[in-house]
Amino acid sequence: MAAVSAAEAGATAGMLMADAPSEPGAVLRVGRDASLCRLSTPDDWLFVSRVHLEFQCAQDGSWQLTWLRGSLPEPSSEVRLAVGEYAQPVAYGGTVGLPRGGSGEVVIQDRAAPRSVNVGFYHEV
Repeated sequence: MAAVSAAEAGATAGMLMADAPSEPGAVLRVGRDASLCRLSTPDDWLFVSRVHLEFQCAQDGSWQLTWLRGSLPEPSSEVRLAVGEYAQPVAYGGTVGLPRGGSGEVVIQDRAAPRSVNVGFYHEV
């Protein structure tokens, strides 16, 4: 995961790494609350919820991504999933499947400032 602001563009800023086994029920969360999330952003980045994203391994070993709903009715960010040249928005409160044996990136983009959180993923088969 990389957390990047406009002032840090072009630099490697806030890089963190985490992994989780592809075992049913495995979960990896992204958000501001380091006590609940394996990948956490700066506390003052309020466009990211305390627990913003959840990667979860299903019974068949596939992974899915959920953008968890926060305390606000409208989010302060946008989330998109990019796999290769294909990119799609993720709905607020929505869940999307991740490609089995693939890689990509999930981007949390602040709606009010030029900063983002980029979470790369790779799924081994």
